[in-house]
Amino acid sequence: MAQLVVETTDLTKKYGSFTAVNRLNLKIEQGEVFGFLGANGAGKTTTMLMLLGLTEPTAGTVRVCGMDPARQPLEVKRLVGYVPERVGFYEDLTARQNLRFTAELNRIRRAEAEDKIVSLLGSVGLSEVMDHPVATFSRGMKQRLGIADVWLKDPKLAFLDEPTTGIDPNGIDEMLKLISGMAKRGITIIFCSHVLPQVQKLCSRVGILSKGNLVADGPIDRLGRDAATAGRYRMEAEVDDLKPAVVEAVRRVAGIEEVETSGNTLVATARSDMRGQVSRAIIDSGALLLGMKIEEFNLEKIYKRYSKEA
Repeated sequence: MAQLVVETTDLTKKYGSFTAVNRLNLKIEQGEVFGFLGANGAGKTTTMLMLLGLTEPTAGTVRVCGMDPARQPLEVKRLVGYVPERVGFYEDLTARQNLRFTAELNRIRRAEAEDKIVSLLGSVGLSEVMDHPVATFSRGMKQRLGIADVWLKDPKLAFLDEPTTGIDPNGIDEMLKLISGMAKRGITIIFCSHVLPQVQKLCSRVGILSKGNLVADGPIDRLGRDAATAGRYRMEAEVDDLKPAVVEAVRRVAGIEEVETSGNTLVATARSDMRGQVSRAIIDSGALLLGMKIEEFNLEKIYKRYSKEA
């Protein structure tokens, strides 16, 4: 069983009569890239502050790496990294010097830190400028330095808040590859972004907050099925010659609830993934199957649907 890195139970934060986060129940496992979504004011920042131990919950419990951030803030901070939307560094220091300072704060031995700093700056594409003042860096370069800064202490969990804002398209691709590389090394990532195609490309699971409530939580494909087709699977098959006999053969497959056609495309709906059975029915009816896929769901539509229902 995968280890839980984040676990909240009925986590609540109130400011006077205003409830910023309402009874949040969330579990995030080691190595997940979790997309944390919500409009401004939905409660994402407040949740992150509680997970980081920077504000105490009004009610409920929170555990990060098995610890209470409010009671064990220093222990949690040693295991957690954070890249804000606007990364702050000492502008008059070089990239290498900034990372040395981070290493000292985290009690990483100097000899070990030097090799690691050079390696990480290479990984984020800053080798050639590692001894340049950060004041000369573009925003994208600072964001990449932020990733290296987090990576330096080998965190169990990294919060990335709008890490691609203000970066050119090439820089965005590089940043997403870096984040993916962190996950492959077992670092759990909470990825906050309003750029939904990036979230869909990167995240294994998403949670959607609206008015302080977690209105959706799960893999994108499951949320899409729940939102669009009441949990059913829609299988799209492209056939060379979609004759009535082919359609009828698919309709007779046990478990198929509905069959629709458009041109040479057949769409079969069922309560489980029945691509194998549908493919066999098409081939046995004498038709040539050109392609088969499960209907893909657009995260933007999913987000709008769940946010609207909140």
